[in-house]
Amino acid sequence: MRRLIVNLALAAAALPALLPAAHADTWPAGKPIQVIVPAPGGSGTGDTIARVLTEQLAKRLNTTIVVDNKAGANGNIGAAAAATAAPDGYRLLFSWAGTLAVNPSLYRNLPFDPQKSFEPVALLAEVPNILVVNNDLPARTMAEFVRYTKDNPGKLNYGSTGQGSSMHLAAELFQRETGTKIVHVPYNAPGQATTNLIANDIQAMFQLIPGVIGQVKGGKVRALGVMSEARSPALPDVPTMAEQGLPKLVSSTWFALLAPKGTPAAILDQLNTELNQILRDPEVRRKLADIGATPLGGTRQALADHLAAETAKWKRVVQEANIQLQ
Repeated sequence: MRRLIVNLALAAAALPALLPAAHADTWPAGKPIQVIVPAPGGSGTGDTIARVLTEQLAKRLNTTIVVDNKAGANGNIGAAAAATAAPDGYRLLFSWAGTLAVNPSLYRNLPFDPQKSFEPVALLAEVPNILVVNNDLPARTMAEFVRYTKDNPGKLNYGSTGQGSSMHLAAELFQRETGTKIVHVPYNAPGQATTNLIANDIQAMFQLIPGVIGQVKGGKVRALGVMSEARSPALPDVPTMAEQGLPKLVSSTWFALLAPKGTPAAILDQLNTELNQILRDPEVRRKLADIGATPLGGTRQALADHLAAETAKWKRVVQEANIQLQ
C-alpha cells in the first residue's frame, strides 16, 4: 500500500509538467488567435493579403483569427508588440520586407531583432517593384533606359514614397548595379507621384505593381521591367530584369508570418503546413494575382534563409546610399 501511495504521489507531482505538452498538442483548441499587422486596416496590399490568408487559416484551424492593426514607425510598433507576446501560438506577426529586412539598417535602436526575436513560420507572397517611365521617354527597353540615363546623368527624376521606402531602395539598387545617376523626388502620396509621372514632371518610378497596374494596362505609362525572378502573373507581358541582362535587379515587398521566439515547434510546423496548403489553393492564388501578388510558400528554414539574405542585401544598399531615418 505504501508503495502504491508513493507511486501515486510521484505521478501527481509529474502531472503539471505534462500539461504544457498536452496543451500544445491540442492547439489552438478553439481559442482565438491574434495576428498583428503593423499597418492601418484597409491600408493597402499587405493588409489585404493578411486578411485573405487569415480567413482561410481560421477555417483550417477551426478557430477565430483576429487581425490586429498596429500601425506606426514604419511597422516597428506592431513588430515590437509581437516580439514581446507570449510564445504560445496565440499571437503572431504578419509583416513584410521593409520592417523585417530593411528597418534594422535604417533605425539605430530597434526594439526588436527580426532574426532573433521571432520564429519563422512561412514566406507567403511577394509584390515586385516594376520600373515604369513616362511615355515621352525614348527608352523602350532596359538596355535603352540604362544607355539614356548614362547619356543624361542627373537629368532624370524618379518618384518614391520617401526615404527608405521600397521604391527608393529599388532605385538605389538600380543605380548601384548600372553605374547611373537619377534624381530622387520623394512624395507623401504615391498617387500624386503617379500623376506627376504621367504629366512628365518626373520621368520614372520603381513602383510596386498594385500601385501602377491600371496605368500600365491603360497605356498611360510604359513598363520596362519587373524586378522579380519570374514574370508577374498580373503583367505577364513585362519581362524581368534578368531577361534583359540585369539579374541582380531583384526587389520586391515580400510578406511573411512569424511567431514570438520560443513558440513550440509543433505549432510552428502546423502553421507552416496549413499555410502551404492555402497557398496552393486556386481561388487563393487568383485573389492574390488580382492584387498583383505572387504566392510563395516553402519551409520555415527557407524563410529564415531569405530573411538573412535580404537583410544583408539591403544593408549594403542603405549604407552605400547613406540612408538613415533615426
